[in-house]
Amino acid sequence: MGIFQFLLLLLVAAICGGIAQSLAGYSRGGCLTSIALGFIGALLGTWLSSILGLPELMTVDFGDQPFPILWSIIGAALFVSLLSLISFRKK
Repeated sequence: MGIFQFLLLLLVAAICGGIAQSLAGYSRGGCLTSIALGFIGALLGTWLSSILGLPELMTVDFGDQPFPILWSIIGAALFVSLLSLISFRKK
């Protein structure tokens, strides 16, 4: 994987994380947080899809690595929703 493919992977992960934050209605942090949420969502979403026996939908290949866009958004939205439930709210 070259540097250009890595930067594209970071961009796609940031977009997936940002969409997930918008869906969950909870936003903390900036671009780095969105990138981390995109990768965590990809791991969580892929794990859930394998347990439920669902197919990989909307994957993008970066070099030899597939990145599941749909499962990344779903997994990150679930993760952000869980974070919003356990975090303290400011008054």
